[in-house]
Amino acid sequence: MALAAVIGLSWSSNLSLLPSPSIPSRLSKRSVNSSSSSSSSVVVKGAISLEKEKEKKIFSLEKSEEIFNAAKDLMPGGVNSPVRAFKSVGGQPIVFDSVKGSHMWDVDGNKYIDYVGSWGPAIIGHADDKVNAALIETLKKGTSFGAPCLLENILAEMVISAMPSIEMVRFVNSGTEACMGALRLARAFTGRQKIIKFEGCYHGHADSFLVKAGSGIATLGLPDSPGVPKGATSDTLTSPINDIETIKSLFDAHKGEIAAVILEPVVGNAGFITPKSGFLDALREITKQNNALLIFDEVMTGFRLAYGGAQEYFNILPDLTTLGKIIGGGLPVGAYGGRKEIMEMVAPSGPMYQAGTLSGNPLAMTAGIHTLRRLKEPGCYDYLDKVTGELIGGILDAGKKAGHEISGGYIRGMFGFFFAAGPVDNFEHAKKSDTAKFARFHRGMLEEGIYLAPSQFEAGFTSLAHTSKDIEMTVEAAAKVLQRI
Repeated sequence: MALAAVIGLSWSSNLSLLPSPSIPSRLSKRSVNSSSSSSSSVVVKGAISLEKEKEKKIFSLEKSEEIFNAAKDLMPGGVNSPVRAFKSVGGQPIVFDSVKGSHMWDVDGNKYIDYVGSWGPAIIGHADDKVNAALIETLKKGTSFGAPCLLENILAEMVISAMPSIEMVRFVNSGTEACMGALRLARAFTGRQKIIKFEGCYHGHADSFLVKAGSGIATLGLPDSPGVPKGATSDTLTSPINDIETIKSLFDAHKGEIAAVILEPVVGNAGFITPKSGFLDALREITKQNNALLIFDEVMTGFRLAYGGAQEYFNILPDLTTLGKIIGGGLPVGAYGGRKEIMEMVAPSGPMYQAGTLSGNPLAMTAGIHTLRRLKEPGCYDYLDKVTGELIGGILDAGKKAGHEISGGYIRGMFGFFFAAGPVDNFEHAKKSDTAKFARFHRGMLEEGIYLAPSQFEAGFTSLAHTSKDIEMTVEAAAKVLQRI
């Protein structure tokens, strides 16, 4: 079974682990004096029923394999984003057909409880009825204007009122675009060239960010990417996350040259790594002392850790913030924003140029507006905290009971765990975790109907659509898999 998974063939779950179907009470209470022919009929029917039940439980990815093999002749690696190819975990990549709430269905008819959430946007659940209804009405008016529309104003007002540090915002089409724009703006505003980023933090695939990046770069085991000229990264300085002394040293060594420090306030692209107590405060103070900007990449954490993002949760005000994922409600979107005096440097108000054909398109704005409205309802983040706490607590307990070294944590609707004793405070720690064991765990969880991110170096996400039953089933599945890997 493991070999089949590794070489990309379909594999079956261990049928011995399946619960035996219970015999209906009216049959179990039959008199032992029933005729032998009647008894034989019941036995035969029961046997057929059991066989059918077993057939239903076989986990097959035959159609996914067929489609994916065809895709490899059409697209590099068969995918449009590398982590989807399952290179980190092995086995057959899954081709999905539909999603709803907390669940996904693949082309083979397998159903999964989903903890990827389209890599973060699906915080209120997949294919939300109210969002879909609003999109249908907007669709009737057109998909893109290439001109201003009222919906941009509405979503901009919502983002500005939610994010403590944002006074003005520019919408784009992806997190990568948002980070590109924020970096260019930081350099334009300060008149400096150098930036500091943290090892394992991923800010999109722009050339200057592909230095000791996490996410897909970590998954593929690449230190950086071919095709990135040396000049594009020569002004990118790096430091381990949670290491304030290295930051001080870099500022001392490059006085008056550093435009900005950019980071994921909670790292989600090297697994789930939280800031040590006092780290973000110290970073804020150092950047102020050196007249450098602090940029929070909240593409993942924005509207997920709190309605006001990580900056609200940790009570730290950055100068610039990048957003994405949730503010588009599942449609392509990104944004960067900050203090008005900085943002007014962006064209056409100022000289820093940035533009986009589909930026602020009515569909993305509509989905974002209705997603944020749902998140403003009382109790949303308490609920996320509850279900995520039960999930990660259950997985960690099951892992320890099964004798594994395992550690992890969560904040509201974002979580992660490592097959390592912990604590995992930086990317170097994360890379020492047992990725081979994670791969076996991932494949086992797929067989149990649980879809986790196909890489040790990615955070997981819960949603308002996840129920207590979902969490219970996931923890039970994890306990089974952890016992057998």
